[in-house]
Amino acid sequence: MPSPTNPTPTNPTPSPTPPPTALVLGATGFIGRWLVLELLSSGHTVAAAVRGGKKRDGELRKWLGAHGADERGLLTVEADITRPGLGLSPADDAHLTTVRDVFNAAALYRFGLSRSEAHAANVDGALHALHWAATRPRLRRLVHISGYRVGTGPAVFPLPPHEADERYARLGAYEASKLEGDAAVRVEAVRLGVPLTVVNPSSVIGHSVTGEAGQYIGLASLVEQLWHGRLPALPGSRRTFLPVVAIDHLARFLAAVPEHDSGPLSVHAVLDPTTPDLPELVALVAAHLGVRAPRRLIPTTVLRRLPRALTRTDPETLSFISEDRYDTSSAEQLAEAAGIGHPPVEDLLRRWAGRLVADRFGAAATGAEPTRAEPTRGKPFDGEPISAVAVGAVPGRPAGSFVGLAGSRSYVTGEREAPGYVLLHGLPFDSTGWHAVVGHLPAPSLLADLPGLGRSSPATGSTSQWLTDLLAPVRSRPVIVAHSAAAGPALAYAAAHPERVSALVLVAPYFLQPRPRRAVRTVPITATVLRRASAGFLAGALLGPGPHSAEAEARVSAAVLGLRRPGVAGRTARRLRSLQRPLERSKLSDLLRSCPVPVRLVVGEYDPLTVAVPANPAITLPAVTVPGAGHHPQLSHPDRLAEVLAELTNLAAPVDPSATDPSATDPTSTNPTSTDPTSTDPTAARLDVRP
Repeated sequence: MPSPTNPTPTNPTPSPTPPPTALVLGATGFIGRWLVLELLSSGHTVAAAVRGGKKRDGELRKWLGAHGADERGLLTVEADITRPGLGLSPADDAHLTTVRDVFNAAALYRFGLSRSEAHAANVDGALHALHWAATRPRLRRLVHISGYRVGTGPAVFPLPPHEADERYARLGAYEASKLEGDAAVRVEAVRLGVPLTVVNPSSVIGHSVTGEAGQYIGLASLVEQLWHGRLPALPGSRRTFLPVVAIDHLARFLAAVPEHDSGPLSVHAVLDPTTPDLPELVALVAAHLGVRAPRRLIPTTVLRRLPRALTRTDPETLSFISEDRYDTSSAEQLAEAAGIGHPPVEDLLRRWAGRLVADRFGAAATGAEPTRAEPTRGKPFDGEPISAVAVGAVPGRPAGSFVGLAGSRSYVTGEREAPGYVLLHGLPFDSTGWHAVVGHLPAPSLLADLPGLGRSSPATGSTSQWLTDLLAPVRSRPVIVAHSAAAGPALAYAAAHPERVSALVLVAPYFLQPRPRRAVRTVPITATVLRRASAGFLAGALLGPGPHSAEAEARVSAAVLGLRRPGVAGRTARRLRSLQRPLERSKLSDLLRSCPVPVRLVVGEYDPLTVAVPANPAITLPAVTVPGAGHHPQLSHPDRLAEVLAELTNLAAPVDPSATDPSATDPTSTNPTSTDPTSTDPTAARLDVRP
């Protein structure tokens, strides 16, 4: 009981971590971190072996915390599987005398390795883990994670030198080292009397609910090629089988192994046998993402003879292109005993593929320029650097999903039913352009990539119909924030459904700004410029004078990559031309004049209005000018724009213009804005892609 003489300490000393009963090697890797999460969630005390000291410890704990783990049962130790005794300090080794179960998820997974670096991690590392496990006085089981095409024959170790040389030359360093490491562990475990389970998972993909992955090679790279239009044909035959397994299923299976396996050796192939054959799998993913699936097949015998520069295929990957099926009976028996079942594979594939696109196939999730999480070449490692979840995603929850809207497979994220804001982007960006704003808003937001832009495929219906479909599930009365090109559908929706909109914010309404030069309205010229534009060029043209934040530059860089996807630059150019037609601009002015909901106009200092604002008492004047901003203040000055939007959270019901101002019924009446009608943006003459 606290008292004045014995107050409760403000920073009590944390209780020590209980002695660990499980050690996970490779704990910061893809499989390792999900396994640690599963073990902690099941009440185990876990020692996580990491390389990289405090930095990797912090990354792991941050990731685990974001996924709801209770870290009180976690101890981290610095280890290196390439060194005898795992490179543990004497103190750490002593702390691990209570370990009963050792899980070896550490390996070097990358194609193009040298034989020495692959051998150090995947053979020597596997043996070091085995030898260390043999010294644990309370050891129950060593669980060694290998691969589904490994260990199908008798274990022979060591191989005669000439046979080992032939294997490495034929298969490549990665697969050959995994085969050698698997055989080495099985042979040595018998000699040392170590109870061993070898788990051979297939291609491990995303979480069954969220799609979250964290590994972007193997099958994920094939999806990346598909997404970017660089997959004209598939390797193999119509019966090529690349089985998959969900990462959360594999983690649960691994955690259950020591409780259910007994005896000196168990071997389990963990994969979903209902995985579609590769052509069907790719077609399913393509349909979900709204891209075209390749129809041609190229046999692997042909691919092996073609130059790598032509096939864009690493020769080492071709050994995985096979029609083989695998015996999963032992794994199915254990899974049934543990109450574990595979999730529906088609749903799993859709969620995973959508998450790959949302995460930009390994983009860093700090808002900075997307960077692939690659291990340092030449250094065996215990896993890729742990990146956070995709920008705008909630850890452990879906980053977004593809939804059918007006015939488009559209990427939608955020609050679907009760948003306070609906944020609609302009050209040439996607909804990620709003992410810096979202974090400053007082209410949840709904975001989506417009049809034919970003991650959304073209629609068969109109953009207005697309927006109607997007907002159909919404039960709140949100503020609709439309940037530039999105003004048209936003105004049309507000006119048709004023009872469902609390306010409308038009950011950089292009129809009240100068028309671009004729050359920009010429589709072939504009498409070519957009396709070849650099990030620096677009940033200068769209954001106003620099310097710009790292996040703004990252969004521009992402837009550049998007414009290089097949068809995107052309669609953007055609939309630019259609939006600048005098009839379209006049139509939007009329809609603004009669808009029945409160309206705010926001422009950048270097992107002012030059056309008189139609008279409508629902419009608050003057327009808000963001100092220093260009056409995209949500990118260059997100804090200031968020302040403007936050003021509109609790607006009243829609207004009746004629009840407040008789002049509003006069279609010839205008209210000029207070902004300077002369643009001072020095970049505007180079390329105007403002909508």
